[in-house]
Amino acid sequence: MKQYSALLIAAALFCAPLHAQSAETYPNRPIRMIVPSGAGGITDIIARTIAPRLTDSLGQQVIVDNRPGASGVLGTGIAAKAAPDGYTLLMVFPSHPVNPALYPDIPFDTVNSFAPVTLVSAVSPVLIVGSASPARTVKDLIDLAKSRPGKLNHGSVGAGSMGSLGAELLRTMAGIQFTQVAYKGSPQALTAVISGEIDFYLIASASVVGPQVKAGRIRALGVGAKQRLAVLPDVPPIADTLPGYEARGWNGILAPAGTPKPIITRLNQDIVKVVHTAEFAQVLTGEGATAIGNTPAEFDVIIRADIKKWARIIKDNGIRQ
Repeated sequence: MKQYSALLIAAALFCAPLHAQSAETYPNRPIRMIVPSGAGGITDIIARTIAPRLTDSLGQQVIVDNRPGASGVLGTGIAAKAAPDGYTLLMVFPSHPVNPALYPDIPFDTVNSFAPVTLVSAVSPVLIVGSASPARTVKDLIDLAKSRPGKLNHGSVGAGSMGSLGAELLRTMAGIQFTQVAYKGSPQALTAVISGEIDFYLIASASVVGPQVKAGRIRALGVGAKQRLAVLPDVPPIADTLPGYEARGWNGILAPAGTPKPIITRLNQDIVKVVHTAEFAQVLTGEGATAIGNTPAEFDVIIRADIKKWARIIKDNGIRQ
């Protein structure tokens, strides 16, 4: 028994400097950043904006690997099974904290399978109505919905989409009733608002709202974030009317659970530097998003809070995929 214990101690002493050395020499080969969505979307754009700049700071190529499917579950599952050595990263998007409540059988633990690196950016949905709508403020829309219980229609591009969930949060907090009308995608739902086919829509992409407002086709009533957006400075937060309201999606970077803390720290520092550049902020503003860049601990708090928040909304409203 003593001989066995001595072997364990010797093994521990032998492995400790190797582990430390791996962190000190990191990275010494290319790094894969998995994006669990298709090319061309905001998550992909953000990843491809960060990758070359992170390549410069780390001295190793960061390769973006698109793995779309099942609302991000496919690519996220691949990252969860990867070696926790800092050579696989995952760029998550708004469905990440929502999926546990919609897909109870996902093959990973949304919290415990990953180590947070940093929250990169946040994007706010915008509450819009057609130009012919009598509603000119969030309060007007709520009053209109209360005067016509269940008669108003809202556009939805998926039960787990941020626009749909944000509308359900509005329903809960404002005490109103309306009908969610499904559309294939955001362009179709936007067209439906403009034509008057539906009464309102919480659109996920703020970047497309401004031109439509200027053209007089729609009216923007409020944003889901707690602060006004640079791309829509004249549109107040919905929280100004409903205190405590917040509906925002985000993009953040995770690593497989067990990735050494020194590597997480190095990645966090280098990525946050990129996120806080004026150049990166300009890219995000064009997409209607806001740069964040926080600590792993702060990102962890946000992930856990959003999982609980959206699980409650999904359960209370009986939302199913």
